Amino acid sequence: MNHLHNGWTISGGDVSDLPANVPGCVHTALLAAGRIEDPYLDENETKLAWIGRTSWEYATTFTPELGAPRIDLVCAGLDTVATIELNGREVGRTANMHRGYRFDVRPFLTEGTNSLKIKFDSPYVYAEDVRSHLGDRPNAYAEPFNFIRKQACNFGWDWGPTLVTSGIWQPIGLHSWSVARLAEVRPQATVAADGTGRVEVRVRLERAAEEPVTITASVAGRRAQATVDGIEALLILTVDDPELWWPRGFGDAVLHDLDVAVSTAGGEQLDSWHRRIGFRKVRVDTAGDAFTLFVNDVPIFVRGVNWIPDDVFADRITRARLHDRFVQAADANVNFLRVWGGGRYESEDFYELADEMGFLVGQDFLFACAAYPEEEPLAAEVEAEARENVVRLSSHPSLVLWTGNNENIWGHEDWDWKAPLAGRTWGAGYYFDLLPRIVAELDPSRPYWPGSPYSGDQNRHPNDPAAGTTHIWDVWNTDDYTKYAAYRPRFVAEFGFQAPPAYATLKRALSDHPLAPDSPGMAHHQKAIGGDQKLERGLANHLPAPGDFDDWHYLTQLNQARAVAFGIEHFRSLRPLCMGSIMWQLNDCWPVTSWAAVDGDARKKPLWYAMRDAYADRLLTLQPRAAAAPVAGGPDPVDQGEIFTAPGAPALIAVNDGRTPWAVDATVTRRNLNGDVLAASFLTATVAPGSAVTIPLPTDLTTPGDPATELVVAESGDDRTWWFFAEDKDIAWPAPAFTTEVTEEDGSTKVAVTATSILRALTLYPDRLDPSAETDRAGVTLLPGDTVTFTVTSDRPLDEKALTTRPVLRCVNDITN
Repeated sequence: MNHLHNGWTISGGDVSDLPANVPGCVHTALLAAGRIEDPYLDENETKLAWIGRTSWEYATTFTPELGAPRIDLVCAGLDTVATIELNGREVGRTANMHRGYRFDVRPFLTEGTNSLKIKFDSPYVYAEDVRSHLGDRPNAYAEPFNFIRKQACNFGWDWGPTLVTSGIWQPIGLHSWSVARLAEVRPQATVAADGTGRVEVRVRLERAAEEPVTITASVAGRRAQATVDGIEALLILTVDDPELWWPRGFGDAVLHDLDVAVSTAGGEQLDSWHRRIGFRKVRVDTAGDAFTLFVNDVPIFVRGVNWIPDDVFADRITRARLHDRFVQAADANVNFLRVWGGGRYESEDFYELADEMGFLVGQDFLFACAAYPEEEPLAAEVEAEARENVVRLSSHPSLVLWTGNNENIWGHEDWDWKAPLAGRTWGAGYYFDLLPRIVAELDPSRPYWPGSPYSGDQNRHPNDPAAGTTHIWDVWNTDDYTKYAAYRPRFVAEFGFQAPPAYATLKRALSDHPLAPDSPGMAHHQKAIGGDQKLERGLANHLPAPGDFDDWHYLTQLNQARAVAFGIEHFRSLRPLCMGSIMWQLNDCWPVTSWAAVDGDARKKPLWYAMRDAYADRLLTLQPRAAAAPVAGGPDPVDQGEIFTAPGAPALIAVNDGRTPWAVDATVTRRNLNGDVLAASFLTATVAPGSAVTIPLPTDLTTPGDPATELVVAESGDDRTWWFFAEDKDIAWPAPAFTTEVTEEDGSTKVAVTATSILRALTLYPDRLDPSAETDRAGVTLLPGDTVTFTVTSDRPLDEKALTTRPVLRCVNDITN
């Protein structure tokens, strides 16, 4: 394709003929030209609402080669409601950001200079007109995103800004061709019971001439060929015992080159197509209310994160940026990325990286938190986008699940939608009819699930944790994170807890002086209704009251890390009853107080480190349990089928997601704050791969003399886990006492801290000294005599004194003292 990416200008409002990058959008063009302030800083977002309510025109000129009998204008993505004019004549119209368009423009082209204009209507005007015509529908936000096929979170979310974009957001160009082109290539790779690989390659042609053509396909040393008079063909290739594609932690993510070409009878190649595919089997077992993902017949405990668009402006999301984020996910022991339904069908870069790195991906169809009309003009667009994206993504082995929507079935049941709907359509026809039919037709080897959450039965509450997938949001919205322990879910597709971004991110994004939880910039970058009050409630339940902003920042980040880790460890401890944990969320699209583990400037919050530990292949955790019957004599391991049924005293649980048995030799002690051992036991268990074992503890370990001054610690090799009988706010922590040693080694700074008192949740914040600085751990609790070494990387030397004192080096003790 001959790209048309140069020479574009935009005009709209009082803006005229402003240079614009393509692919791009109006916001980034205005920002590059200095016509607007950075919308991510301070409260600048509020000044830019006019952009989404303005009509915009993109214009360029070009000189085409006119030799081919067919020349198409290929628009991979227009955002969103556009009219295309070539040399003053209308070529076509679009109304969907989530699909591409192709127009035969050969009759419109002339010799020499040609003029191309794309006129974008205001997304607001279009959506509000559709709403007026079809009747209003309930929506989680006071924005009309459910009346336009556009990225919903452009209209704002409880973590995102309201920046309603327009523009040529994907590549655009001219495709010259003759005779025939590959209009659609849809390979389906499967593995038979005997290990034989089979690739069914379905090809659909578009023709400019009626003559026989030859289609060839090749993969893994196999080749198939067919001569075609019409427009469709099926080529089948079989591969004996191919190397399989495995998800992270289970084997290599082996990929095979698949090439498809169409040629004339004389051998002239007309068009070609290339992908890397993987041989693997995938299914979801829902027997007995379960929701268990199997890959190559192996049950996978999903250690997942929810994924949102990594920037509001898609042209800034490069492959390198995605790679960095994927590395952060991999380093946190994540194996599953759920692409949330208020964003986009993710890019080829995204899926190719997932294929290469062995991530499992669940892709939502793009419906979120609202009732969606099923009438025109939206119904045809929904079908077109679904068909296009199922075909586009079905060749990627990383994609293992299609989901119909985010929270809409739940919303229809619980969010007071039924009365205002008054019988109007709300999306059920999409989720229970159209979308499963499309997946069954175009991608039959991959499972489809109607919604997230969904219990598997329309006669059952859609967010019943005892069946299918569930979202747990009462913890954040109304309750305490310890409530996770009361849940026995089968698969948790969303749960999470908020905290502010890194300090360096706040200092870059906000000019507030001084920073305070309620200072103007901080308040603007808190998008959740009642978010600050919920943060305050979470702190009050567990931690001492902050004395200043530095305390508040440390404690809210600590509480977020503890809350999510508590949930992950509990859900993993229920294996095999529960087989999935997808925390909300991995990433942010801008600097904001949110549920993310990695903030909008790509900095890891303490949550990331806690998630890394909680998602480790081998997890040792102390969980509240009450035994079904008294344990007599020595504490024998308890199979998960006999798992305890109510919160109570701590039990030691070992979870093994590794591929080899785990011999657990654990020393469990009850101690006081001075580190003195008050009771001790040595416990052993063998944990098979893909299983969990509960080890009851003797009562002398679980019965404190003074809950406010005692704790339990379990250690096995390098694994250590804690149980405190009282909340931090109710413990009289000693003044923090420790020594430090700072050294330089291999280009990094080593900060060794040796405790001479117990140190609770010791955390280093080197970004306060250098925005580039990052450490390798956070939230470490030390007993007297313990040493921990933080490894810090940075672009410049760090002041040793500042590195080892408050507010850079923090622990809970320094607040209570």
